[in-house]
Amino acid sequence: MDVLVLIDKLDDLIHNARPLPLTDQVRIDREEVYDLLDQMRATIPEELKQARWVVKERQEMLAEAKREAERIIKEARDQQSQLISDEEVYKQAERGAEEILEDARDTERQIRLGAEDYADEILSTLEVNLEKFLAAVQRGRDRLAGRENEASLEVG
Repeated sequence: MDVLVLIDKLDDLIHNARPLPLTDQVRIDREEVYDLLDQMRATIPEELKQARWVVKERQEMLAEAKREAERIIKEARDQQSQLISDEEVYKQAERGAEEILEDARDTERQIRLGAEDYADEILSTLEVNLEKFLAAVQRGRDRLAGRENEASLEVG
């Protein structure tokens, strides 16, 4: 279940709790709160696991791009070595190798940038979700603190 849904349920539980007679305090079912907290604990690590997976995938994509670039460079150098005997052929091979190297660098750069953008997008989504979670928890605490303050003012 989504963490934000669980936060909303916790917020509703607190908001709709029955007030205790003659006080501003409310009665909340402890088991319901613990159940929601347990669900949150189970959900948040899953989202973190997904973020870690994204980072791992990015690293694997970068490693694959580097291996591919190295393979292409090796092929270009091997090709270049075979064509050294004839000066004109050598010059053509050198130009071809440079083009292959440039293409490999461009491909590696595009893959790396795409992986970084994807990882950043996932981490940004996780950051927004965590900020919403913290805001909802703070609202709940503020409500509880507000009711406690009102109760102490009425008693005093």
